[in-house]
Amino acid sequence: MPVPKKSVTSKRAVSKLVIGRERFAKISAVEGIKPSAAMKKRVAQFDRDGLSPAERRREIIKAHKKG
Repeated sequence: MPVPKKSVTSKRAVSKLVIGRERFAKISAVEGIKPSAAMKKRVAQFDRDGLSPAERRREIIKAHKKG
């Protein structure tokens, strides 16, 4: 009787891709997504404040959080 093979989980390489603001805007435009005036204002404020990516995410979540 054949011995069943053990399933082996392959470790896939995880790659991170970071695109710039201009490229993101182009991709969004193709998909019909346009940033609102409030979004543009928020990003400009983030730039002035020199926030890190983690701080930016935290502020975006806070802006959209209900309650």
